[in-house]
Amino acid sequence: MNPIRTLNADGLTRRALDKWNLLSFLSLPPPNSNLIVSFSSSNRRKMEAVTAMKPLIKVAAISGSLRKGSFNTGLLRAAMELTKESVPGMQIEHIDISPLPLINTDLESNGTYPPVVEAFRQKILEADSILFASPEYNFSVSAPLKNAIDWASRSPNVWADKPAAIISTGGGFGGGRSQYHLRQIGVFLDLHFINKPEFTLNAFQPPQKFDAEGNLVDEVARERLKQVLVSLQAFTLRLQGK
Repeated sequence: MNPIRTLNADGLTRRALDKWNLLSFLSLPPPNSNLIVSFSSSNRRKMEAVTAMKPLIKVAAISGSLRKGSFNTGLLRAAMELTKESVPGMQIEHIDISPLPLINTDLESNGTYPPVVEAFRQKILEADSILFASPEYNFSVSAPLKNAIDWASRSPNVWADKPAAIISTGGGFGGGRSQYHLRQIGVFLDLHFINKPEFTLNAFQPPQKFDAEGNLVDEVARERLKQVLVSLQAFTLRLQGK
């Protein structure tokens, strides 16, 4: 019997098997319906294993707006939703900066800070990267955000060597000018901002961007936001050498 024509248990010739192996190598489905199911299941398991092996990145998210219905805080909520839906390996925690007192070095004592400040600084220290939602106030960052930045920059500077990204929304330029100032501040703090993609969003141009509760509902904007998160994740892993 010609060995090339020998049938295996599935009824495939050796020549067909060779062809199947080539197709498998090219990630194309094999010529047998039973094997297609097996092949797809195997690929799915491999992808799940890769996802499980991806290091978890902890992101501290800070909104520069204290307003209850803040659109910038809404961006952070959308970012948290997106990480659960389509950006595995990333965990975002919104850090509320409203309890922080106005910075005053008289509140420091023997190298320690008020408990609420210490708790905030610890959250920043433990994070792998930072996500700022920065509204624009008078062509610059907001007072609450600058206050939070200043508290965490007190010795020792807990911002140092953290990867970071900025997202903004508002009228006109969509908060973009605040990002320029925040990047300048970041130079002194040794923050490392991703350069692209940039995210600014005019909250008042149609189609509707936010609902009545300040939640981001525009799908195009959500996709743009997702790309920022993917970029921050990749940059963080790169700086960590992973």
